[in-house]
Amino acid sequence: MSEPRLFVPVSMGRFASALRLFRTAAGKRAAVAFTSPLKLAQVLGPDQRWVVLTEPALRGMLTELDVVGIVIDPAGTMSRPARRVA
Repeated sequence: MSEPRLFVPVSMGRFASALRLFRTAAGKRAAVAFTSPLKLAQVLGPDQRWVVLTEPALRGMLTELDVVGIVIDPAGTMSRPARRVA
């Protein structure tokens, strides 16, 4: 049985693309992946570029990085940390 496909956001550089990493509410780095391009576009916008990977392939790419894990189909994202109110 083949692995399910995940749609993983990437950042486009001048010569290559790179996985786009995010931060959890606790501030730890995490990868995100979506089960469909529609879900990815709903959260990150229609212009967000992505690649198709399996979970084992994505985990393999993350082994050398300081990443706590993979969040699949996150409900939303924050573009910057929330401001603290004194």
